Amino acid sequence: MCLGIPMQVLSSEFGFARCQGEDGEHEIDIRLVGDVAPGTWVLVFLGAAREILDAETARLTADALKALRLVMQGETNVDHLFADLVKPEKPKSTDAA
Repeated sequence: MCLGIPMQVLSSEFGFARCQGEDGEHEIDIRLVGDVAPGTWVLVFLGAAREILDAETARLTADALKALRLVMQGETNVDHLFADLVKPEKPKSTDAA
């Protein structure tokens, strides 16, 4: 299985970009997505950018990957990383019928 990692472009030239990921800087092949400006978010698989992302999608993807790492370490409280999916519980009514 291959996971896409969101990375932000720092600089680019000649089909490659210097990108910042959670684990540091990487040289990424951008020939599949074309020229990208610094600040652009890309989804990276195996050293190649496969898709251009907006900042919100990059954040949601990074949060999901963080949740996966936490679960693999035995953590079970990851709902805060899925705030866009987890709906708050409705308070129970205390009115007597």
